[in-house]
Amino acid sequence: MRPRPQHLKEIASVPYDVVDAAEARDRAEGRPQSFLHVARPEIDLPPEGDTPEGAVYEQGAANLRQFVEADHTVQENKPAVYVYRLVADGREQTGVFGGVSVGEYDEGTIVKHEETRPAKEDDRTRHILAQQAHAEPVMLTYRDDDTIHGLVSDVQEQDPLYDFEADDGVRHTVWKASAPAPLVDAFHHVEHLYIADGHHRSKAASRAAATLREAAGTVSDDQADVPGYEMFTAVLFPMSHMHIMAYNRVIHELPASPTDFLEQLARNFELDRKVDDPVPAQKGTVCLYVDGAWHRLSLPAPDGNRVVDQLDVSRLSEHLLEPLLDITDQRRDPTIGFVGGIRGTDALEARVEAGTAQMAISMYPTRIEELVAVSDEGSLMPPKSTWFEPKLRSGLLVHDFAEDVPSDVSGAPAI
Repeated sequence: MRPRPQHLKEIASVPYDVVDAAEARDRAEGRPQSFLHVARPEIDLPPEGDTPEGAVYEQGAANLRQFVEADHTVQENKPAVYVYRLVADGREQTGVFGGVSVGEYDEGTIVKHEETRPAKEDDRTRHILAQQAHAEPVMLTYRDDDTIHGLVSDVQEQDPLYDFEADDGVRHTVWKASAPAPLVDAFHHVEHLYIADGHHRSKAASRAAATLREAAGTVSDDQADVPGYEMFTAVLFPMSHMHIMAYNRVIHELPASPTDFLEQLARNFELDRKVDDPVPAQKGTVCLYVDGAWHRLSLPAPDGNRVVDQLDVSRLSEHLLEPLLDITDQRRDPTIGFVGGIRGTDALEARVEAGTAQMAISMYPTRIEELVAVSDEGSLMPPKSTWFEPKLRSGLLVHDFAEDVPSDVSGAPAI
């Protein structure tokens, strides 16, 4: 399913995980066609007060069906592949938009580099099962391939299907490949795809497929007859196009007063107090906002020699988060929070000054080469190690697989 071009700008929205519920509600105000009503259906429920268990998922399912049945959307009548280009600050990022295999994710051909957070994983799975659709694509990357690059360039010679500038200044252009088979065939020669952004959506697609597969009671060996829930949508970008920003941290509660904790850091680490620049200038350093000022801390060398051990996010965990803050599981520990680098260091400082956190940590970005190397060695990064920009727009292409769902599965079943 996709919007008719004349309705695109009203429909296209930021992804669900870029805004919280209050921000989503504000962005969708007066925009009944906004895809945020599908991606963030809680905005159509009362902002305060108790809501019944499952109400958000039921609302999302209803909103998705309205999107599918509306006269401002159209359904493709045969399988298609698209090229999707984003242009931000003069930099282009161009990928292939299509369906990828749940089975290849399960077997490791589509490689992850992070563990998922259980609560968020459960939430995404319930959304997929309730909506019977993959509403938002994940972002994958692969090693540059000259054949694919040439095919993508050929598609861009056609007239675009969509071409618009979003309110954040990012230009989004989508072409529909007139002959998708060459692109599909070219990816048969790509050994691995790497998850860049969308670990929770990928895992949720796998879990939803397993639930629906079990309900159906059969598994098809005919690749031409694979149920829709065995595929999920993704945009596949070459590594050279990827841009990673820092994924910063906030600590909600310190084990001592901010002043005393800063003194402990000064005893344990090389610490430059009250620095002017809150952004780390090089790998191996972090900047901390605590006790009313920014300070620069040098991370000790790691004990391990794997690629993942060398990452700043790993060294921070090994030397500071675990021994000093007792944060051993960043996936579950409520003491730590995560703030995307696009929000800047002012947002970190503001959280501490507002009292919602006691310390903020400004990180140096992970490189795309490090992400792929960690994946290749079979390791996993700490959660929230990478923040990719620019973000894909949601609502451009929606994978509706409702017709493949067994008739006895409806709503948002237990998971």
